[in-house]
Amino acid sequence: MSNNSQISCTQDAALRSDIDRSLRHPVMFFFTSGAAWLALSLLLGVIASVKTHSPEFLGEGSWLQYGRTFTAHLNLMIYGWGAQAAFGVVIWLMARLSRKPSKNAGTMLVAGHVWNLAVGIGTLGILSGHGSGKHWMNFPTFVWPVLLLAYAAIAIWVIVTFRVRKSEDVYISQWYVLGAMLWFPWVYLTANLFVNVFDIHPLMAAAINGWFRHALIFLFFTPIAIASSYYIAAKVTGRPISNASYAMGGFWALAIVGPWAGMQMLSGAPIPDFLESVGSAATILVGVPLIIAGVNILKTASGKAETVAHSPALRFSIAGTFGMILLAAAGVIFASPKSLQFTQFSLANYGYDVLALYGFFSMSMFGAIYFIVPRITRREWISGGMIRSHFWTSIYGVLFIFLFCTLLGAFQQGSAQRQYTEAWEFVVQSTLPYTIGMTVAWCFILYANIFFFFHLALMWLRLGRLSSHPTLLTREHGSNPHGKEGNVEDLNEAGA
Repeated sequence: MSNNSQISCTQDAALRSDIDRSLRHPVMFFFTSGAAWLALSLLLGVIASVKTHSPEFLGEGSWLQYGRTFTAHLNLMIYGWGAQAAFGVVIWLMARLSRKPSKNAGTMLVAGHVWNLAVGIGTLGILSGHGSGKHWMNFPTFVWPVLLLAYAAIAIWVIVTFRVRKSEDVYISQWYVLGAMLWFPWVYLTANLFVNVFDIHPLMAAAINGWFRHALIFLFFTPIAIASSYYIAAKVTGRPISNASYAMGGFWALAIVGPWAGMQMLSGAPIPDFLESVGSAATILVGVPLIIAGVNILKTASGKAETVAHSPALRFSIAGTFGMILLAAAGVIFASPKSLQFTQFSLANYGYDVLALYGFFSMSMFGAIYFIVPRITRREWISGGMIRSHFWTSIYGVLFIFLFCTLLGAFQQGSAQRQYTEAWEFVVQSTLPYTIGMTVAWCFILYANIFFFFHLALMWLRLGRLSSHPTLLTREHGSNPHGKEGNVEDLNEAGA
């Protein structure tokens, strides 16, 4: 019996190694190119932030005007970094959970190059003044069909991998991944058809644009981040998900409520009142599946404080989980009609975007990357200090942005705007300390992610020390200086 178990473990390890080897190039391509776009996005974000309180900064050229740098910064964070980080995590997770090595990694590499080419052209289009002017859809209109085509190749691979899986079981992470991969083309195609192709009333186009922003957050970025955090929490702690029924219920609650959010962004506009009311209610109610997932992940990791402290993957994932709970709370606050009176035309919307894309989604993706990369490169992370620096500067940066941009600055700006007898300069001066604070916060985050990109690139070049097991780069209770990540690779995938 013992010999059979040993043979089974050996075969299982060999299969995992085959999966990791087959996906090394596409996964590392998505992660590294995404990290490069993130660094550029943050650099543009710093420039745009400086211009909010020092408009003359780099004011000589039209390419670096505030309107262009800000929109390029946000779209690069969404499509350059966010989508590619999601692709890398999704294809690895689906292959691991389906227990199927990839036989056509080249298809995904081609799709990745096409995606990056489209993002590059779109960014140049924005900076040269040819952006569409539509929030979260600022690339020139000819770019979106190319992105959708590249996405289709990746999504088909993911669905086929799921279809030929070795087990009949479907893990909760797979549910979330499949949901995200099926919801994205519906959301992206619908929004672009109605906004960029069909001749509809501009007010309804603006309403659909607001819906698109929330749908992309709740139906693409959110499920992928949750899938990753569920998987990592279970694998690193060596426990099954705390409550599988709640996890499944949270998925279906997100699927039911998520598609209705967004149109409260046009509160007070001459569109049907029920669209505003439904949008507000859905944005508030979507907090329920987010909190269910958050509590479930935290309970799975509860009592494992030392593991959280020593595991970069779990530490980032837990931070992302707290970001998700904070996002649920922010949705309740800012979707309320009374709050909208102050926040509708303020910094709050941008702060909400940053909290969703960086404080929640990106932190979860960083956790996944720190977990996945040593497994597919068979190398240790080069510097534990760089990982800790990345974590703490990211935490401080996103908290400062949430504080200055989403809470204090937003309500201060909204209150100042309601002083109708005052000149607009009064509004600008009232938010000046908060915009300066945001610039400092973005500098923290930019510093963290420049080093993250170089660290990741060095790992792709396989410059880390050769290792047969993932490491934490932290001394644990008398163990070797490169403490192992528990015995996570000996665990059954069922926990995820």
